[in-house]
Amino acid sequence: MKTERVIATLKAIELINELRKRNGPLMFHQSGGCCDGSQPMCFPEGEFKIGGSDVCLGTVEGCKFYMGADQFEYWKHTQLILDVTKGRGSSFSLEIPMGVRFYIQSRVFTEEELEELEAV
Repeated sequence: MKTERVIATLKAIELINELRKRNGPLMFHQSGGCCDGSQPMCFPEGEFKIGGSDVCLGTVEGCKFYMGADQFEYWKHTQLILDVTKGRGSSFSLEIPMGVRFYIQSRVFTEEELEELEAV
């Protein structure tokens, strides 16, 4: 099985599917900004302008997941696990009006996993 940089829990997959029904194709971005900017944010695909300093870490449930390059330097040795929790964040992410928000759990890659990862 191929090692992925970003995966999702069942709760996150269910929420992604609900948001996709309401909004069409989706994308995620996680910046190193203040406040909720350091959380993953979900947008309709193409609504968030990706810049030259953003990297695509892969896809989660068919949605591209981007991260600011500076922040990726801190996270490059970890697998990001997209999850959901109750509570209202203060971002513009699509799930916020539903009373939930995406957040990231992580785990450090093994040496073997690091060797098989695709370059970003």
